Amino acid sequence: MKIEVKQNCPLDSFKPCRQFDCAWFMKINGKNPNTGEPTEEWGCAMAWMPVLMIENAQQSRAAGAAVESFRNEMVKQNERNLQQLTTGNLRLE
Repeated sequence: MKIEVKQNCPLDSFKPCRQFDCAWFMKINGKNPNTGEPTEEWGCAMAWMPVLMIENAQQSRAAGAAVESFRNEMVKQNERNLQQLTTGNLRLE
């Protein structure tokens, strides 16, 4: 069973969508995260909000992981530097 979504405007008392006559009707370009294929779709900005919020959360998690990885490398380097300083075996590289 396929669910068909009605094209009602949530900003205009649920009247039919005016599409190109509305400033909130916009095009989204990108890649499908599952297939990698380019996509180009038109839709209401209000309808795109959940999708864009999910993408934003995903990008935030990726950025957090990168920062954590960088932090871990800095901790390792600082531990090595501290060890070399305390033993007096400091070499400049």
